[in-house]
Formats: sequence, structure tokens, C-alpha cells
Amino acid sequence: MPSPSASTITPPTNHAALPVRANGVHRVDAAEIPHHVAVIMDGNGRWAAQRGLRPTEGHRAGTENIRAAIEAFAERGVRCLTLFAFSTENWKRPRPEVRGLMRILSSTIDREVQPLHEAGVRLRYIGRLDALDTRLRRKIDDAIKLTRDNDRMTVCVAFNYGSRAELVDAVRRMVADGVNPDDVTEHKLSDYLYTRELPDPDLIIRTGGDQRVSNFLLWQAAYAEYVFSDTYWPDFCEQDVDQALAAYAQRTRNFGGRPANGQ
Repeated sequence: MPSPSASTITPPTNHAALPVRANGVHRVDAAEIPHHVAVIMDGNGRWAAQRGLRPTEGHRAGTENIRAAIEAFAERGVRCLTLFAFSTENWKRPRPEVRGLMRILSSTIDREVQPLHEAGVRLRYIGRLDALDTRLRRKIDDAIKLTRDNDRMTVCVAFNYGSRAELVDAVRRMVADGVNPDDVTEHKLSDYLYTRELPDPDLIIRTGGDQRVSNFLLWQAAYAEYVFSDTYWPDFCEQDVDQALAAYAQRTRNFGGRPANGQ
């Protein structure tokens, strides 16, 4: 069975006064657009399996969809986008697949950095960079330096990232800096995370049909809204973006409090 071309999220029904996009989903008002969206880009392998292809071909198709997804989120007013590309647990995958992923990341940087720079995108990286080979680390550093002054949108790539590893690294740095235990606060710990210069995500989207968080931004997502899409990442398109944003716009975010109507 081919993967669905759009998620199974039900679009809202109370935005009839707003314009309807060409894909049939109501345009979300600018005030309801999340500032920071994070995406667990899942389903590449299953996308490839349905087509009789190797997993690396699915990952390649997924990376070829990244620029279009970035542009779709940017056009709708999202200011920060974090993409979960490779986890600390993904090293457990078959060695040929891991090697292929590293080659794909390298070629994606070569192909995409300049167009993203010209589009005003600032690139960031979170994860354990020291586990990657020297040439790849240099490419990532160069991309960050090239785009550091851009301000249209920040795109943060999580590669060799795991939230538990991030928390361990944060605690280790705090200990190394001699932070007094009495001075440890939520704000202090946040200052030691990989994401210390980024806002917490408002919306986390997982593609591919699974409904789990997979060790992604566990601290930062304490009050994030989640949307789970059935669409495999290589097929994730503007309609899926609009449906996810429309679903987010329907949520009431209370951050542990009680809404004004008391319900």
C-alpha cells in the first residue's frame, strides 16, 4: 500500500473566515503560528521498503525534501525549525546504513547550504559533534559560520543527538564549572543545554505514523504540543504542514494553569 500523501489530522472547522489555501486547508492566522516547530523526520525506511528500495534511498529522499519543508514553514511565519535527523541510538543500525547516512549528510551540506544561506536561513547544530569524522565536523562548522548573521529563520539540525545525552553533558559541564548545588535551577540547567540560545519548541511534529517522543528534546518539550502525522517524511508536503499548524491553532496552552473560562 502506498504511503498516504497527507496526514490523518482533522483540520479545524472554526476558521471559515480565513482564506483557504490551494491544498484545501484553512490558512492559520499569523497570531496562532508557533514560533518554534520541531520535527521528528520519521518513515524514510518504510517509504523505501514500500518501493523495494534500500533504506539509504529512503534517507536520500528524505533529505531531498528538507529544503521544501523549510520553505513551507518559513513562508507561514515559523521563525525556528529543529529537525531530528540522527539520534545517538541510530548508531545501532546496520553499519552500511549508518555509513550511508553520513555520506548523505555530507552531500546534503554541499548541496543545500548555499541556497539556504541565500534564502536568509541561519543554520545551527545540536548533538555530540565529536563523534563525527573531522571532515564532516568542518563542513558543519563552515555552514554555521557562513549563515550565522541570517535572520529570516533559524534551522537547527539535531544530528547524533539524544536528550538524555544532552542532559548528562549539561550536568558534566556544570560540575566542571564548579556550579554550587544550591545555585542549580531550571534556568541554570537550561543555560547548559545544547539549545541554550533557542526558544523551547511550541509544536513537535512526528511523521511516519508512530506516536512516541524517541528521546527528543525531553526537557525543552515540557509544554510543547504534539502532532502525529501518518505521512512518511519523504512525502511530507505543504498540506501536511498546514494541517499540523491548523491542529496546533486549535489547542489551548495553559502551561499548567487554568484557562480563563475555568474549564
